[in-house]
Amino acid sequence: MAGAALGRPVLASGLAIAVLTGGAVVAGLTGGSASADPLTFAVDGLTSSEQSTTERADAARVAADRSAANAQRSVAAARSAEREKIDAAVRAKARKAAADRAARAAQRKRAIANAQKDPKAAARKLLPEYGFSQADWPCLERLWIGESGWNHKAENSSSGAYGIPQSLPGRKMASVAADWRSNPVTQIKWGLNYIKSSYGTPCNALDSWNARSPHWY
Repeated sequence: MAGAALGRPVLASGLAIAVLTGGAVVAGLTGGSASADPLTFAVDGLTSSEQSTTERADAARVAADRSAANAQRSVAAARSAEREKIDAAVRAKARKAAADRAARAAQRKRAIANAQKDPKAAARKLLPEYGFSQADWPCLERLWIGESGWNHKAENSSSGAYGIPQSLPGRKMASVAADWRSNPVTQIKWGLNYIKSSYGTPCNALDSWNARSPHWY
């Protein structure tokens, strides 16, 4: 046939067959000429290179946030542990103080109950209730040895003074309790209050007692 070569396909006018270039397929239908420009795939509007950079940045930010959160938790845990340690120490101190008070109360109770046999022990336990310390004890002991020998039934036949502190008259001690004749504790309480109000301390009372002849306070 004229105008056609055997074995060669005839291309329609204006049609360009797509050519694979760089992994991208481009088809052009303009004026019989084919256009095949290389393209780069994109995801969500970003190139693969940009996406990789963004993912690394996101991962770094997440790691930094996690690290900051862990640090905050560590600080909070350390503070909580310190508070618990302090609270435990306070509780232990309070328990010891309560135990000490209970022990002193038990000792006082025993001494009071045994006052007729050992009035000195009862007096020592009563000292703090009148603002006196154990440093005042030697003066009080000597004072009442001189007055009554710590005998709760001691009575001065000439003056009528009575009891361990030699109250004059003895019935003054009824201001503490009606059993003033027989209860050493009633006598001791009255005597300690008298010393506090009249002399301030047992040592002052003893000094006055020693300075007088015959002795009295």
